[in-house]
Amino acid sequence: MSHATLSTPRLASPAAATAAIAIASVCFGLVPLFARELQAAGMADASIAFYRYALSTAIMLPFLPRTRAKRKPAAIMVGTGMLMSLGWLGYLDALRTLPVASAGVIYMSYPLFALLLGWLLAGAWVGWRGWLSGAMILGGALLLTEGGGLGGATPLAVLKALAAPLTFGLGIVIISSFMNGLTAPERMVCATLGSVLGMMPLVVAAPVATFMPVGASAWLMVAGLGLATALVPQLLYVSAVPLVGPGRAAAAGSVELPTMLAVGALAFGEALGAREMAAAALVLSAILIAPAVRPGAPGLTGRKRLFGL
Repeated sequence: MSHATLSTPRLASPAAATAAIAIASVCFGLVPLFARELQAAGMADASIAFYRYALSTAIMLPFLPRTRAKRKPAAIMVGTGMLMSLGWLGYLDALRTLPVASAGVIYMSYPLFALLLGWLLAGAWVGWRGWLSGAMILGGALLLTEGGGLGGATPLAVLKALAAPLTFGLGIVIISSFMNGLTAPERMVCATLGSVLGMMPLVVAAPVATFMPVGASAWLMVAGLGLATALVPQLLYVSAVPLVGPGRAAAAGSVELPTMLAVGALAFGEALGAREMAAAALVLSAILIAPAVRPGAPGLTGRKRLFGL
């Protein structure tokens, strides 16, 4: 496969990019379908995360940037991938102890972190709509903590679950504002390589029995996790986000939450109570009113100097 064959998908307009993000987000929302089956089969969370990213890394490795000019942004992207993989462990842990709906609502707070980190790191203007969306996301989380879907979850479990939206929000800001020197395949392979490297020490320390899938069905789940929720949607996502910015990306990505709710209800028979539905509605509304922050906002150049870009 030549470099030209797997170039950035043709996303000539913001509308096409927004549609691509929505499609990718539906695929991301299918993660619980595969992850819970693998957890039930005895696989460790670090092993599940490793397999999710390893397939993408192996396929995309020929696109790893090697020129001197691209080394610094590539290193930043690898580091971001490491952080995102560690945060994703918090999401997998939440899926073990919480209903899919509750884990999904916590995960979908990432637009709040994207807006805050975009403001801090990229000088992106937040405005009243951004702060209002953040308050609505917090309100949705509070609905769950007050006797709702979080049930008896400990504060530590909630903090671990919040690691996923925090690191994903950071990833959106980095991809949309600081990776213009890298092509979409280069951004993707750097992120997935970082995720594999981040999981490697945990995988090595884990018992062999929790690493190797047992049986054909487990291997099929691993393949589905890697292809349907990682390789294809991530390539779409990293290609589209720079064209619309973190705010619009978060809005288009809101379809991930109803996908999660559907998976929880249809695949695992989880009942959706009034609190879960109200929390999900608040989070979805917050994402949709969030401003479409674009790269190049005032202050961006100054923040870029922090990264030497």
